[in-house]
Amino acid sequence: MNNWNIPADLEKEIKERDKKCVYCGIELTETICPNKSRKNLGTWEHIINDATIITIANIARCCAPCNSSKGKKLLAEWLESNYCKEKGINKNTVATVIKKALNKK
Repeated sequence: MNNWNIPADLEKEIKERDKKCVYCGIELTETICPNKSRKNLGTWEHIINDATIITIANIARCCAPCNSSKGKKLLAEWLESNYCKEKGINKNTVATVIKKALNKK
């Protein structure tokens, strides 16, 4: 189990699924290389901002900038933000796991 209470088997499954940011699509790294930006660093994301929902449908990997921008905003609201507009992120460009979360509403 990691620091976010994600069991090892679920963590492995999510890392295999989300090799790119589920929002902007950049290739994710597991560590910060010396003298490099942390923009590609893979971070844990609760799609629905509830840390008690630890499922394959609610946990994803995204880059540090997208995670920081989204923060505790609701997914649908965040997708309307200036950050998303500037990055070309919308309901049609996000990963399948995010599209599924949007369709549940």
